[in-house]
Amino acid sequence: MWLIILLFGATISTALWYSKAEDDKYMLKFLSLILWGASIMVFIDHLIGYITEGGEFIEMSLQSTILGLTLIVTALIIWEIVLLLKDPKQILHKKK
Repeated sequence: MWLIILLFGATISTALWYSKAEDDKYMLKFLSLILWGASIMVFIDHLIGYITEGGEFIEMSLQSTILGLTLIVTALIIWEIVLLLKDPKQILHKKK
């Protein structure tokens, strides 16, 4: 389930970035890259686990749903920290 949640987040962030690509002042490209990187990593993890151990490819449980949501929140926190450090609207560090 966490693979599905990450892919959903990556798709939504990519669509948002693409709609605002000319003026990417909120660094949606960075958020999209974080989520796509995590999605690819989780897909490879699921694929290797499925090939070597068998069983389910997509686990549908409460724990995997919570893990997916935790990964989305972690990606958003990292994106917001980088956004605050870059300060694209010059709110924290006003130019004089």
